[in-house]
Amino acid sequence: MYAIASLIDFAITAYIWILIANAILSWLVAFNVVDPQNSIVRQIGLFLWRVTEPVLAPIRRLLPDLGGIDITPVILIVILYFVRNLILVDLLGMGRV
Repeated sequence: MYAIASLIDFAITAYIWILIANAILSWLVAFNVVDPQNSIVRQIGLFLWRVTEPVLAPIRRLLPDLGGIDITPVILIVILYFVRNLILVDLLGMGRV
């Protein structure tokens, strides 16, 4: 049971870091720090977009337009922490892994 809990914890933590990397890359592109025409940057951005967009898109549809400010990654990170704690702490009774 500990192995499953550790796997769930790792998966959620890795996805949170992917969300953070996606947000940072979008800022770097927006402020012209990195060139989106660079093939490596484009491949990394495409990977991050394909991994995060299916989860972020439904949240974006629910939120009102905030004038160019995208807070969906923050909302998703809060939801993921809640789900992680619900699964690991409440359901498995493991405490902090």
